[in-house]
Amino acid sequence: MLQETTAHAAHIQSVVQGTRPGPSPEARIARSWLRCVNNFGLDPLRSHQTQVLEQMGLREHRERLDDLFDIAQIEIKSLYQRIAGSGFAIILTDRDGVIINWTGDASLSKPFEQTGLWLGAIWNEENEGTNGIGTALIEQQALTVHSNEHFRSRYTHLTCSAAPIFDPQGQLLAVLDISSVKCQDSRQSQLHTLALAVLSAKMIEHCFFLRAFRKQSVLRFHHRPEFMGQGSEGLLAFDDGGRILAANQIAADQLQQPRHQFVGQRVDALFAVNLDTLLGRGRSQFITLKPIRNTVKDQFFVLLHGAEQPPSSARPNVGVIEAEPMPPPMKTLDGLSGKDPLMTYNVQCARRVMNKRVNILLTGETGTGKEAFTKAIHEASARASKPFVAVNCASIPESLIESELFGYKYGAFTGARQEGRRGKILQAHGGTLFLDEIGDMPPPLQTRLLRVLEEKEVLPLGSDTPVPVDVYLISATHRNLQEHIATGVFREDLYYRLNGLELKLPALRERNDRPLLIRSLLAAESDGVNIRIAEDAFATLNGYSWPGNIRQLRNVLRTAAALCEDRIIRLEDLPTEIAGLSPHCPAQRASGYGTATSNATGGLAQAEREVLLHELDHHNWNITNTAAHLGFSRNTLYRKMHKHGIQPREYPVP
Repeated sequence: MLQETTAHAAHIQSVVQGTRPGPSPEARIARSWLRCVNNFGLDPLRSHQTQVLEQMGLREHRERLDDLFDIAQIEIKSLYQRIAGSGFAIILTDRDGVIINWTGDASLSKPFEQTGLWLGAIWNEENEGTNGIGTALIEQQALTVHSNEHFRSRYTHLTCSAAPIFDPQGQLLAVLDISSVKCQDSRQSQLHTLALAVLSAKMIEHCFFLRAFRKQSVLRFHHRPEFMGQGSEGLLAFDDGGRILAANQIAADQLQQPRHQFVGQRVDALFAVNLDTLLGRGRSQFITLKPIRNTVKDQFFVLLHGAEQPPSSARPNVGVIEAEPMPPPMKTLDGLSGKDPLMTYNVQCARRVMNKRVNILLTGETGTGKEAFTKAIHEASARASKPFVAVNCASIPESLIESELFGYKYGAFTGARQEGRRGKILQAHGGTLFLDEIGDMPPPLQTRLLRVLEEKEVLPLGSDTPVPVDVYLISATHRNLQEHIATGVFREDLYYRLNGLELKLPALRERNDRPLLIRSLLAAESDGVNIRIAEDAFATLNGYSWPGNIRQLRNVLRTAAALCEDRIIRLEDLPTEIAGLSPHCPAQRASGYGTATSNATGGLAQAEREVLLHELDHHNWNITNTAAHLGFSRNTLYRKMHKHGIQPREYPVP
């Protein structure tokens, strides 16, 4: 033991003095060792006593992070469920390196306390030398300090993976650390543990940001809609004047500029969207998913919420769409098919193959209801009593997706539970496995998945014994897999294995049963309350182009049902971009459609006019096709166009 500690000290000295002939440690570790010697005057061999605060001091440090601590506890509980039984504990410290929370198995409390990794202990570099917590505080980056990378020889049995947590202004708040006091594995094996720490730290940051600005408007955005509503989205908080108050680091990364360059600017200096459109519908609940572009023409998908606004007391006397006999529940295949011909065809095909081991590949835009359709197939199949397991291949970090899908045995990597873990594929044994966003699966995992499908067995990480598995596989993507195959991003042999039957779910704007869908989804989102819709609001919902598809419609109806008074959804209960039809309405696009004015007045007439313009635009101004889609005769369509001042000769024709 003495020989090992002496060799460790000599190693550090050679790196600090620049005399080490071999490879040096990672740059952040080397910088830390230099600080320990030159700035703090530490000796790796010198014994010392860990500084521990008394209860009063610990309470003061905890109270400074009360808001964060409430949020962090929820995420730590979730994280602990993933690492329980692995020999690791989760540690939360403040910006001073004071441990304010420790979560781990009861059997670990004694060895951690003996090591000094316990409540009230101060683990900054100045006191404890190079360590996960203290070094992350200085480097302000997520990192692992493993075994003999620790400065003090007494800590070479530790492995620590730490991730910093920042406040909305980018200032360091805390550190989340996952540590073991019995390091036995390689440094490479800590990558999984570090990924877990980073993921949890980002989620805590995300929730803390939203809580900090719950009384302001917050714009949530990402290039890809499937990442919305998660911890990986950009966040911008702004005041009533549109001035940006704060942003998270993901926002800076998405916008490709440092925070200090745009914090303080108006939000419409970043995005090509009218400020009144954003501010006019700030609510305490989520509004709707929609695409917008920034000033350099990059597309983002955004959600907006903000401070509550007092409800309006004046209610106009408008016509109301009365309730109709309820269609089949939306969760069933019949309910999902509605009265749309393509969806009816999809349901018929699904029923024919779902019990015949024919894999289904669902395609279509994001938000068209691929997971809901898959669940309905499962519930209608002979496997209904067996598990249904869904995996979003795009939302799981690449470093975690292998263990999530295939599982692992104890010892496969640091952080692995003693009892191992059944992966998602094995969890679905006997039932249905749904792989959403399959086009985003990393190529190495495509190879492993193909082997599972061909051999009908899974080999968990760290195991030599394959496990037989029986699953019915349904996968989905909004991407063009043929293009991915051509560029080498997706395996062609896996594509043909997945594509026993390809079903395309239509975009909401393409479905001719939108009125039925609106009523059905409203009933599903109203918690049993009989909510009705004003005629002009219903016409507006029916005429909108719905870039976020059914997911967007569902969110809008849920919010409107919660906001409306006297159980009637009116235009003012809808988001501005829908009620005004500003982003997607053909009449308001700068596309040379002319300046025809409406002869009708009032919200209902305007809504009808916009519906007509939208449908004409969608059918390339083909009068016959437009009339057939709307259920009109050509003469009726011409009369309505004349009523609203829409002149065919003013618009392009095929």
